[in-house]
Amino acid sequence: MSATLKSAPNLGEIPSSSEVILKFLRDAVIRGEFLDNEPIRQDDIAKSFNVSKIPVREALKRLEAEGLVQFHRNKGATVTRISDFELAQIFEIRVMLEVQAIQMAIPYLTEDDFTRAEHILDEFINLDDPSRTAELNWAFHKSLYDASQRPVLVNMIRSIYDKIERYLRLQMEQSVDGKVIADREHRAILLACRAKDTVRAKQLIEQHIHQVCEQLLHLLPKNLDLL
Repeated sequence: MSATLKSAPNLGEIPSSSEVILKFLRDAVIRGEFLDNEPIRQDDIAKSFNVSKIPVREALKRLEAEGLVQFHRNKGATVTRISDFELAQIFEIRVMLEVQAIQMAIPYLTEDDFTRAEHILDEFINLDDPSRTAELNWAFHKSLYDASQRPVLVNMIRSIYDKIERYLRLQMEQSVDGKVIADREHRAILLACRAKDTVRAKQLIEQHIHQVCEQLLHLLPKNLDLL
C-alpha cells in the first residue's frame, strides 16, 4: 500500500464519506502522489478509509468528470495522462480565459489587491517547497482575477490549474531558474496592472502562459514518456 493510503483517516460508513475521499484523492493526484497511468485500487482505498467500495467509486467517478482519472474495462480507474497535444490545448484555453479575466479585473483592482499580490510574490520567491510554490502561483493570479467579479470564470481557471498542477510542480523541480523567471514575469504583470495598462497586462499574461507551456512540453517527453 502506498504512503498516501497509509495516511488515510478511518471514516466508517458516514453519508459524507465520498466527499472526504474525493478531496483526499484529488489532492493526492494533484500533488503527484499517484503517477500518470497508475491504477487507483478501489479495494485498497476502501480498506484504508474503512468504507465500502461504493463511496470510493462515487469519488472516482467525479474525478473522472474533472478529467483527473479515467476508467478502463478490466483495469479500473487510472490517473489520466495528458499528452503534449492535449497540454497545448489546455494552455490555449488558459490564455483565452486569463486574458479575459485580467481585462475585466484591472478597472477594479485596489491598492489592497496589489499589496496582497506583492506579499504572495515575496513568499513565492523565498520558498523551496515545489508544492507550496504551486499554491502560491495560483494565489497570485487569483488575487488579481478576483477583482473581475466573475467567480464562475475564476473557478473555471482554477479547475484548469488543478488538472495540470502536478506538471507545474514538475516544472518547478526540473527547471533550474523556473521560479526566478516566473517571479520576474509575475512582477511585470503586477506592474502593468498597477499602471492600469490593460493592453500590456494582457500581453504579459499571454507570454507568461506560453512560456510555461513551452517549458512543460520540453520537460514532459523526457520525464513522463508522453510521446
